[in-house]
Amino acid sequence: LNTFAVSIPGAALDGLSRNPNVIYIEEDALRYPVSLLPTTLADDRKSSLQASNPKTEQITPYGVTMVQAPEVWDYSVGSGKKICIIDSGVYTDHVDLQDFKKNDLTLYGYEGKQNLLWNEDGSGHGTHVTGTITAQDNDLGVIGVLPGTGDIYMVRVFGNDGLWAYSSTLIDAANKCYAAGANIISMSLSGTKPNRSEQRGFDSLYSNGVRSVAAASNDGVSDFAYPASYSSVVSVGALDEFGLIADFSNFNSQVELAAPGVGVLSTVPYLEANTLIVDGVSYSANHIEFSGRGTVSGALVDGDLCTSSGSWSGKVVLCARGIISFYDKVMNVQNGGGSAAVIYNNEPGSFLGTLGEGFSSTIVVISLSQEDGQYLVTNKLGQVGTVSSTYSYPASGYEYYDGTSMATPHVAAVAALVWSGVPTATNVQVRNALTATAHDLGDPGRDEKYGFGLVQAYDAYELLTGGGSSVPVMHVSSLTDTSAWLPGSTFYWNATVTITIKDTSNKVVSGAVVAGAWSGGVSGTGSFTTVNSGQCSLTSANIRKNKSSETFTVTGVTKEGYVYDGATIFVTVVKP
Repeated sequence: LNTFAVSIPGAALDGLSRNPNVIYIEEDALRYPVSLLPTTLADDRKSSLQASNPKTEQITPYGVTMVQAPEVWDYSVGSGKKICIIDSGVYTDHVDLQDFKKNDLTLYGYEGKQNLLWNEDGSGHGTHVTGTITAQDNDLGVIGVLPGTGDIYMVRVFGNDGLWAYSSTLIDAANKCYAAGANIISMSLSGTKPNRSEQRGFDSLYSNGVRSVAAASNDGVSDFAYPASYSSVVSVGALDEFGLIADFSNFNSQVELAAPGVGVLSTVPYLEANTLIVDGVSYSANHIEFSGRGTVSGALVDGDLCTSSGSWSGKVVLCARGIISFYDKVMNVQNGGGSAAVIYNNEPGSFLGTLGEGFSSTIVVISLSQEDGQYLVTNKLGQVGTVSSTYSYPASGYEYYDGTSMATPHVAAVAALVWSGVPTATNVQVRNALTATAHDLGDPGRDEKYGFGLVQAYDAYELLTGGGSSVPVMHVSSLTDTSAWLPGSTFYWNATVTITIKDTSNKVVSGAVVAGAWSGGVSGTGSFTTVNSGQCSLTSANIRKNKSSETFTVTGVTKEGYVYDGATIFVTVVKP
């Protein structure tokens, strides 16, 4: 990339930006893992998980079936195409990940301060993603889209706190993936700011045959997230088990595919159990972050909102959520002698809570749903309740997570599953097959929430192998260029390219979305959708006079009901 990541004082920026040998300077943007902890829907599924013990029998997560993975297993099991996961590491001693390919790609990436071992995972994020892709078919736990058969690599960029990494770290990790022979890169991460060097890196990887997949982000807004919103990367939104878009899933014109991302069951490197048992009935609970752990028993008492301490020695105190902070409620219970605090919701469903960074308690604190809390207050006061909150790490555990982070590995794994069955296909052909065969959801055609729709492994495999219905193929018929000095300037010039798209019958294709990239980190604007003539034009940003030429490469063409032939087309525009 001919790019450097450096730390310099702000006063030095102005002089450096004037250096004629420096093309551009930009902020090293932050990238975050994008997942949420289990929601009410996930908690509901936990009851069925407890009925089916993953330590003694195997569960097929709904997402594996939803993307048609089992329908392809008789023809292709994902071997031969390598997936590289960029994440928080993976717990390779997990009983469901014993076939994980142990290639040491340790990356010194987290603020440049930690030696991050790829086969350790302090947050659980990377292990969960990995399980969705490749959990083994071994009669216990869960099964992945590529059950223990794919060639999987892990490059770790997040520390044990799972907070963030730099965009320069991310593209370095992606290049490590490419050097390791990866065909597909799975990134369950995002950030709000684009980065030209990062974009150039992913554009280059795409031109070299790599398919990159990233999470659309979890803010539930129309903002673009990166790297997902680069044209050379597939942006993935999250669905629930009913095929409805998750309320947290970002929506915009760059969302390309959707996949299961709500209440996704997969592997984690820990065992956690949170329950309240009263009169022989177990109530599902969540641990309040930073509170104590353990198992205690005591008579249930009603603390109402727990806005003040009571005479609660040895009691399990039921506190309604609201009015004051969780920490203040817990301190009132602890100061009143309570053995545990149980905070129940003030709206339907359960919730996740925290005492806050820097705060803690000696007593055990859990949260319950509104329904369970109100029932206990009405019917079970005075009964003995046993509160248990336990956590062990590392261990072979399973958990339900929500997020576009959970949707992303479904798409990456489906790509490997389909591609390995047709190994001569290009990354562009695989991308087009997945978009052409996606199950349309939401508004007809491509839309901002679902993209082209739910990714479908079997239908894409059928299309690539010739078993599916014929789909018209688009190609770049012509790519012309012009250049001109910026009006009134002899220091900057612009390059313009005009692309014509036609089908196999040599008819122009209107409404096709063209994606492309300029060399040298040059950005550009223009009409990216072909008009009735089948053409669109794109103009570069200002190019300095010391640059004698710039190259524009078409990285993809998409239109509903069509596929792109995937040819590498470029033109070099010469300075006027």
